[in-house]
This record gives sequence, C-alpha cells and structure tokens, in this order.
Amino acid sequence: MSTQKLSLEEKFKLVAETIRSYPAQLRQAWDEISKMYIPNEYKNVDNIVFCGMGGSALGARMVDSYAFDRLRVPFEIFNEYKLPNYVNNKSLVILSSYSGTTEETLEATYEAIKKQAKIFGITTGGGLSEIIIKEKLSGYIFEPTHNPSGQPRMSIGYASGAVLALLSKLSLITVTNEEIEETIATMNEVLTEYQEGTPSEKNLAKKYADKLKGKIPIIVASEHLVGTAHTIKNQFNESAKTFCALFEIPELNHHLMEGLKNPEKLRNLFTFFFINSKLYAQKIQKRYPLTSEVVEKNGVDYLIYSPRSVNRLSQVYETLVFGSFVVYFLTHEY
Repeated sequence: MSTQKLSLEEKFKLVAETIRSYPAQLRQAWDEISKMYIPNEYKNVDNIVFCGMGGSALGARMVDSYAFDRLRVPFEIFNEYKLPNYVNNKSLVILSSYSGTTEETLEATYEAIKKQAKIFGITTGGGLSEIIIKEKLSGYIFEPTHNPSGQPRMSIGYASGAVLALLSKLSLITVTNEEIEETIATMNEVLTEYQEGTPSEKNLAKKYADKLKGKIPIIVASEHLVGTAHTIKNQFNESAKTFCALFEIPELNHHLMEGLKNPEKLRNLFTFFFINSKLYAQKIQKRYPLTSEVVEKNGVDYLIYSPRSVNRLSQVYETLVFGSFVVYFLTHEY
C-alpha cells in the first residue's frame, strides 16, 4: 500500500501499528526461513559478510551484537560498494535490500557472484530478487504483510528475524523455538505498557520522549544491546529528524569523558540515554553509574533504561520496542 497520499496523522498511525507488529514480523521471518531449503554446504563456511545499507542493515547489527560471543565464525557488516578482499568460495555473503534497488548492495551482489561466495539474499523484490531468481541463488523474498508503514527501518522484525533464522538453520549460532516464543511474549507484554493509549504517568516511553524534546540524544549501550541501540539511533535520525550519537561502554570511558567540556553551550543540548542491563558482564555494569556520575558532574542531563526480561534475546527486542516508542512519541512532539 502506498503511503504517499496519506495525511501525517494517518502515517503516524501506520508507524504505531508497525511497532505493534514487530512480534508478527519476527514470527513470519523465523517460520518461513526455518522451512526453506538451503544447501547443506552453506554450513561449512569460514566467515560471514553481511551487505546492506541504512534500515536494511539494522537487523544484522542486532544479531551481530546479540551473538557477539556466540557465533561460530567471524561476522562482518559491510556498508560499501565492494566486498572485503578475503571473500571467497568459503564465505557466506548475506545481501539485504528491503526494496531490492539499493545500488551498493546490488554491486556487492555481482561481486559475490564473481568470487563464487555462498550467497543469500533478503528482499521484498526489485533488482535483488531478479538476480536471485535469474542466478538461482538462495534467498528470502518476503511479503512485508506486517509492515504497514512501508518504511525499511520499521521492518526490523523481518530483517533481524531473517538473519537469526538463517544462521540458526546453518548451525552458525544456536537459537531455539522456545527462545523465539519467549521473545515474542516479552514484546507483546511491553507493547501494552508503552503504546499510545497508556497514560503518560504510567508510560516511560512518553516520559523519555518529553525529556528528549529539543535535545541531542547520546545513546550509550554495551554488548548484546549495541545493535538495538544502533537501530534506535537510526529511528531518531530518520523518523524524529533528530541528530543522535551512539557510544559503547567500555570504549567511551577511554576518551568521551574528556570531551564534555567544550563547547560549553552544547552541554544544555545533550541528554545521555544509558541502556544498562543486568546481563552485561559485571565489570561493564559497574561502569554505568560511574559514567553517569561523570556526565552529571559535567552539567549534562541523562536518562537510564534497563530491560526487565531475563534472557539476552528477549532484552534485545524489549529494548527495541521501548526505543521505537520513544522515537514515535518524540516525532509527535515535533
């Protein structure tokens, strides 16, 4: 469905509907790829290279962070026209373009074919689907039934679910059906808490959106939540038309704290948005209160969000729902 002729309010409603559809997106991608035939030789690879731009790469970033210490082989996200020099016939190259028309991804596809890599495409159509069909490549050409907004950045359940399902099917990571079901249940639970009809006094997403109006969000995350934080940053940029930066603990502790002094007038514009988790390594968790203390001493505001769910995958998607609603409400504010 074309959204070009819709009013602004109608477009807002479609975005909210899409956020509520994240669980359905994840389930569709997981179920459909789990039933696909993929050549057995795809399991025997030395590395994985993911090619995608903008919203089409967000799902891979989420999976990469989620599985940062669980993947059986190296995983690299490449946002260029060309592929890394090391790609060969022992490489799995995943090419993702929601529309199927992204020129960088299409060029990378042709190069992957020349290098005789093991190729898997993810798209809704366009040139990428044509190449997949013509060259008889493996790929997931899906119907985005649960993305009424039509925005690639809002198809994150499809994008992440497809990569999760593919890597799990190839035994490159281990993700169970039970984990997917638990993750979907977690999303459905928090969707009720943060959706439009929940009053502001009970809705943390609305409260944070109000505090971020007129501010530059500086998102801080670690380990399995960095990819989700990147997705939220993208939504701040594209949906709320807001400049937003992302830093990781512990890396930021080695440089960023020295950079809060000048220019002084920026301090009133910044609001740090810390995403902490009880599943981070203990050494990482301890850095969050210490870092927020330094931020406060520099006269900069900060917010803290901590997912409540108890396993890594559920936290990835719980945080996604929260962040998407924060951006949704902030977009309304503007």
